[in-house]
Amino acid sequence: MTAPSPDPAYFTRPDGLRLAYRFSAGARPGLVFLPGYMSDMEGGKAVALHGWAAAQGRAMLRLDYAGCGLSEGRFADGTLASWRDDVLMLVDALTAGPVVLVGSSMGGWLALLVALARPERVAGVVGIAAAPDFTEWGFTDADKALLATEGRIEEPTPYSDTPYVTTLAFWRSGQGLRLLEGEIAIDCPVRLLHGQADPDVPWEIALRTAARLRSSDVQTLLVKDGDHRLSRDSDIALLIRTVAALLESL
Repeated sequence: MTAPSPDPAYFTRPDGLRLAYRFSAGARPGLVFLPGYMSDMEGGKAVALHGWAAAQGRAMLRLDYAGCGLSEGRFADGTLASWRDDVLMLVDALTAGPVVLVGSSMGGWLALLVALARPERVAGVVGIAAAPDFTEWGFTDADKALLATEGRIEEPTPYSDTPYVTTLAFWRSGQGLRLLEGEIAIDCPVRLLHGQADPDVPWEIALRTAARLRSSDVQTLLVKDGDHRLSRDSDIALLIRTVAALLESL
């Protein structure tokens, strides 16, 4: 068992761009944390979960998508498909054996996409305010018209000092990877945590996702006063309990 280093490591993609990550070796199944849109691997949930995993002697990987956090590249060049491919590349290169994916917001969408791409590797999925298909239900007709004419939308966000940027390329990529219109062919256990006071991703999305999943082992946990981040101490404690119980069931 090794604790995560204070300095990130870097993985070089075939195109030369370097992706930042933090990894600690340990027992399997290992954990993989996938951040949300315009977020990174240094968020409170990711750091707390990694600390717990290290204390338990369990392997864990957290990472920054290209153009995010400490990874190289431009954020505006990223798409849902390219960030999914970043995750697949790092999971394939840095982890071995079964993994449990823990994804926050957009990271929950990516976790489902990665589970579909690597069914033989993904032993479980935990979504935190998972936001599959948000390019569909999260955009008005006016938003879509602006994307079509301007190629991007910039708007303020309470989660960052910099504007929330959505590009036409990202939107198109998301539309091509929608999951909620048919069966989601995932058979591993899935746990969906969602705050009912979430102003960004309606909690009903968790119920829609659960209904579409093929797996018979799906549990949805709703936190009545929980917001989008679910990053309060009590929320993080719930996340760790959920992950621990899922691992014990495998």
